[in-house]
Amino acid sequence: MALFEYRGLKRDGKPVRGAIDADNQRTARARLKKEGVFLQEIKAKKTHSQKKSSGFAHGGKVGVKDMSMMFRQLATLVKAEVPLVESLSAVAEQVEHPLLKACLTDIRDMVNEGNPLYKAMQKYNKIFNRIQISMVEAAEATGALGVILIRLAEFLEAQNELNSKVASAMFYPIIMLIMTVGMLFGLFIYVIPKITEIFEQSELTLPWYSQLVIDMSGFMVEYWHVLGVSGLALAFLFRNWKNTPKGSDQWDAILLKLPVVGKLTRMIAVSRFTRTLSTLLAGSVPIVAALDIVKNVVGNSVLAKAISEARDNISEGESVAVPLRKSGEFPPIVTHMITIGEKTGEIESMLTQVSDSYDFQVKNSIQALTSVLEPIMIVIMGGIIGVIVFAVVVPMMELSNIAR
Repeated sequence: MALFEYRGLKRDGKPVRGAIDADNQRTARARLKKEGVFLQEIKAKKTHSQKKSSGFAHGGKVGVKDMSMMFRQLATLVKAEVPLVESLSAVAEQVEHPLLKACLTDIRDMVNEGNPLYKAMQKYNKIFNRIQISMVEAAEATGALGVILIRLAEFLEAQNELNSKVASAMFYPIIMLIMTVGMLFGLFIYVIPKITEIFEQSELTLPWYSQLVIDMSGFMVEYWHVLGVSGLALAFLFRNWKNTPKGSDQWDAILLKLPVVGKLTRMIAVSRFTRTLSTLLAGSVPIVAALDIVKNVVGNSVLAKAISEARDNISEGESVAVPLRKSGEFPPIVTHMITIGEKTGEIESMLTQVSDSYDFQVKNSIQALTSVLEPIMIVIMGGIIGVIVFAVVVPMMELSNIAR
């Protein structure tokens, strides 16, 4: 089968465009005509395996919602005992994301040629990560593909929800910070210099705080470009340092020790660790391989190092909980629940409970942090602007009294 792009009109005269999967252009035309589309243009669209120059075979951006929906639809068809090739074909037609549609079309063709699904997914390892590929590989080996695909969809949705909570919590402070900086630059560069001209003409003796504000304004007017370049240079140097192995380790260690932020960072990392490990173990991925994957998703090199050391100890016969407890990086409740899970044989369930608990704590912590940050940011912004206004208004009032 091939993918065809088309452009045309519906029966009501509205323009429509899209892509359709069909054996040939004639079949595509017939299907679109049946659907009430009057074609103006139709042409074959190359799959990503054919577009070597585009680089999509090695990468591409597909949203979490599109991925989770795709896994759910595929799981529904597989659990209904629809053959895998037909399931992939149906999902490819249903998916709206053009990159994912073309990717699934190519994967379906590879599966139709006799390749396992996980092998076909490996070709697009920038779209399907190691977690997804490993779970599909284990699912195909155990015959539980439908169940594991549902778990993958739920995992993606939970991960997306957590990331959305963190992003929404950071949005307000960042906006307030940008507004504050913008207003300060506006006052120092445009407003205060004009008022300074009035003070200079009157030869009024200014109080020290007013003179300080005027001197700061003069410095910013004179050297604003230097300040801008210096800020960009510092950001560039920080980013380069943070991207080095040593810098990344040092920054992650500092981050965990910061008040409030450090605790929240650890909770988010623990939630990712427990949920991901639970999902992998439920998908029949071996514990050592699962830990090797999980260390890359916690988002903190200090915790990743502790997980890596635990994986090495586990491969030598130790339990999961003991090396994690020895590392001192994981809260006692986590290692305690894992110990219970190992004894009862329900480690996946225990990990899920821990993850749910930490997700709840993260949500409450973010809400509490946001409720505190809002008034603090308002007070800080109001205080800074108030001081500047006070430093300008007092001399203006004195000047007004002299004029009388």
